[in-house]
Amino acid sequence: MNIIDTDTLRVGQIFSEPVYSEGSNLLVPAKVPLLQRDIDFLYTWGIEAVSSEGYALSDEEIAAALASKESSQHEDLGNVQLSISDVRQNSGPYRAYKSLIEKLDAVFNRIKNGIDIDMRAIDNISGQLLNDLRDYPNNFIGYILGGEVEGHELAKSSVNTAILSALTAQELRLPNHKIINIVSGALLHDVGMLRLSRGITEKKGGLSDAEFEQIKSHPIHSSKIVSKELFGNHEVNVIALHHHERWDGNGYPDHLAGEAIDMGARIVSVADAFEAMVSKKSYRESMVGYQAVKNMLSDNARRFDPAVIMAFTKVMGIYPIGSIIRLNDESIARVVTLNSNAPLRPVVEILMDKDGKVSKSGKGEIIDLLSVKTIFIKKALDPAEFAGTE
Repeated sequence: MNIIDTDTLRVGQIFSEPVYSEGSNLLVPAKVPLLQRDIDFLYTWGIEAVSSEGYALSDEEIAAALASKESSQHEDLGNVQLSISDVRQNSGPYRAYKSLIEKLDAVFNRIKNGIDIDMRAIDNISGQLLNDLRDYPNNFIGYILGGEVEGHELAKSSVNTAILSALTAQELRLPNHKIINIVSGALLHDVGMLRLSRGITEKKGGLSDAEFEQIKSHPIHSSKIVSKELFGNHEVNVIALHHHERWDGNGYPDHLAGEAIDMGARIVSVADAFEAMVSKKSYRESMVGYQAVKNMLSDNARRFDPAVIMAFTKVMGIYPIGSIIRLNDESIARVVTLNSNAPLRPVVEILMDKDGKVSKSGKGEIIDLLSVKTIFIKKALDPAEFAGTE
């Protein structure tokens, strides 16, 4: 086994064999280029060296490796998909999650059609969300990662952002009244999108400069809806207005920086960004939760408050609950519990064992990777390949 100092790694480097961090945790597979976020991940977690049984490829070997990259093992994933297909739709957590989205979608339709409505409708949804989240936190995270509900895209995105914001605010030990306002602000942060043309909000290709400027106006529209149509309080309004401000001052609309940005807006900014990465959009596929967390950790205090990022990471883990993963023995599992002191070694449920035997959802073997040192996560899999987590 070759030991490689983190300081010697460079972006684009490819190794002939997998590269591991902390002895047994896969950093990158064989013949896959190192990305900047992979290196940032190592520095963020204080990992000074990695290991590999292979060697760094030459430029000629890199070209050949990229040309012959093999496709993923879709047959195995299909077997697991069939085993967990419909159970979640009959579960209490799933019905609660879907109910939140449907209720918020109804509110958005009233706003879009100019029908009178006030903040009580949002307050009721916020209260229901916090009550349900107390009972089903892991289920809700799994639904976010799995893209469990079809349609109602704006409402679904807003509910997901509110769930992630609430969990982060709780991790930061904010007072209850503050958390309630943050949830309401998250539910309404993108309501201004209703004032933009569908040709822009649903465009599949890239936006022109003029179209992007219209997109950037949505926080102002959100603020106006909150303050003048819903008569929301100042804290909710500030979240709607400032959720696209950046820690380095390069955000919009007011170019605020650092602690001048309201804490609620900072939290919603992080939750909104993660939700956008793991959700399928009209113009791109969703990102695996593991990769989205790595992206957040590599921010380096440009866009996000570092304290909020760390709180968010403690809530989500490196492999968020509900993530579908392949282990080093080629079995497929789902993350069910985090080990906060060892984020790369969560507790997992086996969905398909190394011999290809598929377990019924909720009936698979439970393995604590912190205790079983011979088993480790090889790679995160795309949750879109699976029908659910319940």
